[in-house]
Amino acid sequence: MTKIEYAKGLEGVIAAESEICQIDGANGKLYYRGYSIEDLAQHSSFEETTYLLLNEKLPSKQELADFSIRMRQSRDVSPTIQNMIRDFPRTGSPMELLQSIISYLSSSVEHQIRHSDTCNCRRTLHQIAQMTTVIATYQRFREGKGYVESRPDLSQGANFLYQLRGEEPPDEEGRILDTCLVLHAEHGFNASTFTARVVASTFSTCYCSISAAVGSLAGFLHGGANERVMDMVDEIGSRRNVSPWLDKALSERRKVMGMGHRVYKAKDPRAIVTQGMLEDLARRRGELELFELLKEIETGFRARMEAKGKPIYPNVDFFSGAVYTMLGIPRDLFTPIFAAARSAGWLAHILEQRKDNRLFRPKALFVGPEPRPYVPMEKR
Repeated sequence: MTKIEYAKGLEGVIAAESEICQIDGANGKLYYRGYSIEDLAQHSSFEETTYLLLNEKLPSKQELADFSIRMRQSRDVSPTIQNMIRDFPRTGSPMELLQSIISYLSSSVEHQIRHSDTCNCRRTLHQIAQMTTVIATYQRFREGKGYVESRPDLSQGANFLYQLRGEEPPDEEGRILDTCLVLHAEHGFNASTFTARVVASTFSTCYCSISAAVGSLAGFLHGGANERVMDMVDEIGSRRNVSPWLDKALSERRKVMGMGHRVYKAKDPRAIVTQGMLEDLARRRGELELFELLKEIETGFRARMEAKGKPIYPNVDFFSGAVYTMLGIPRDLFTPIFAAARSAGWLAHILEQRKDNRLFRPKALFVGPEPRPYVPMEKR
């Protein structure tokens, strides 16, 4: 039998054209519609970045003002959704909650045009604006606290911290969280984005596509790496334990969480930005222990791998969990925040998929049994 070559996991397979995101893995570069992630992190906001992803250009001052108003007016969730959050099973995960609420919105938002090649998702924005509200409300309800209405004068990141805490965050903390949303907003044809495009290719609703993407991100091979970085930090405990821990982990062929990336062969540019924010936050507070522990892990691991001729660098998850921790965000909310940010990219890809749609229908290489006769029960 002739051996047929195929790409397991579709690795290296080009499935579609896209104008949204460019990743230069060899040089550690990332661009949203041609704009570098460094420039966006420094100068843009999550609302402006969302506009860019959805509308293919940076907005004018008036366009951004109008877009921000619509996005901020979409943040608050209805009493029905508040009850869904309050009644959600305690054994459930916040990612399952997000997926459930997005599915509910699909049938409740009257503006959604169903089963049509027309989509006004650029105007409804509930899928993006309400995610952070759901996450913050989930946390408050499980702490026995009440719902906090959004603040239209705050950025998406600052408003999330406000709804989470019940008090306005310092400007710097709001800016840091908003920048984290920018950094996670888009990253090409990753598993969850591809999931969104596959569902969108059937002309299902954008809500159904995003709900499916949330389910894909919930898997531990895609989302949750920054949670496991913090688990690793807890296990190591202090800087003096880093070297023996690394030696033992590598001898046992354990993965050092947050190190390495399937695409980047240089340091993830998002990790560079996140590292800077973490260091700045730590120095402002005079709490450098966590930052210095992570840097010790990075330095020690890289030295060991470079000695083997295998240079490996941190990815965005290596520092982001520490940033969230210093902002007082519970660990099981890290991946939901990832989803809240990535919803902008998911929606951009859904809209792009619908421009020149073709239903995804790959083939599978059959390796099962040859045709055989059915055997009656009495002869088996």
